[in-house]
Amino acid sequence: MPVSRYMGENNARYYNSRDPLGAGGDFTTAPEISQMFGEMVGLWCTDLWLRADRPEIAWVELGPGRGTLARDALRAMGSQGLQPEIHLVEGSSALREKQADALVAARFHDTVDTLPDDRPLIVVANEFIDALPIRQLVNTPDGWRERMVALDDDRFVFAAGPNPMDEAVPQDRRDAPVGTVIETCPAAAALIGALGERLRDQGGAALFIDYGHLEPRNGETLQALRTHEKVGVFDHPGEMDLTAHVDFATLAEMARGMDLQVATATQGEWLLAMGMGLRAQALARRSPDHAQAVSQAFHRLTSADEMGELFKVMAVSAPGWPQGAGFG
Repeated sequence: MPVSRYMGENNARYYNSRDPLGAGGDFTTAPEISQMFGEMVGLWCTDLWLRADRPEIAWVELGPGRGTLARDALRAMGSQGLQPEIHLVEGSSALREKQADALVAARFHDTVDTLPDDRPLIVVANEFIDALPIRQLVNTPDGWRERMVALDDDRFVFAAGPNPMDEAVPQDRRDAPVGTVIETCPAAAALIGALGERLRDQGGAALFIDYGHLEPRNGETLQALRTHEKVGVFDHPGEMDLTAHVDFATLAEMARGMDLQVATATQGEWLLAMGMGLRAQALARRSPDHAQAVSQAFHRLTSADEMGELFKVMAVSAPGWPQGAGFG
């Protein structure tokens, strides 16, 4: 089977059967580290809404986890008078239960296709795209082939597919050394296409935050996490989180090709520009007993040697809409 199918089936079973977050799960996301993260997202949405002259909007989150980001963002928005309809795109029944408890007014969607079409959308997606199935192409002595997952006795292994795939590789990357792997994510491209059409037609903006790269590059990034440790991608099928770096360079180019405004930054740059340093100081003054925990969370989210450099932020705005805050 293609790598994309293996990843898709693994993650479908994995996410639908558990709450993977927190100390008792397999990984921790930025909203679970500190309320400051969701607050900065909420302030970004509020600033955009204010500069767009306060339209009636639908607020959308893709892959909302436990609803933590939405709860913190909506609190920050509400403090400035923004109280939008809440729409959550979530495929996991286990996580929907958590989200329904945290956000009683939320409306649920299986895909972006059923989101409201009668008002602008402000969309947030934190650590969502990295879990979408990727396709891998590998350069072999016989040319480029799709990378497949095969059985060797009773274990999974990577194998090159039989069909030539040279035409699927950009011309300037075809001469890469034998063994080179290139990753693409058709599902991410489809998502940008679908949301881009909505934004052009309805107005609004989208904010994507994930780990990935801002420049095109070769190499495989597929990885597996289980109980907060990296494991082999074939070690526990269906029982581990499979993710891959997001190719923000390609997604940004695609969005610009749809006449959308695009801005990118590292997570650390963006959070600092949004004023998270001042928020951390205020929280530490308000609760001195928690000052060290606030400082540690701030460092983890913004520092280049933690999440600040690895994670990137991309904002996509409709034509005629303001560009979101926090970008140079």
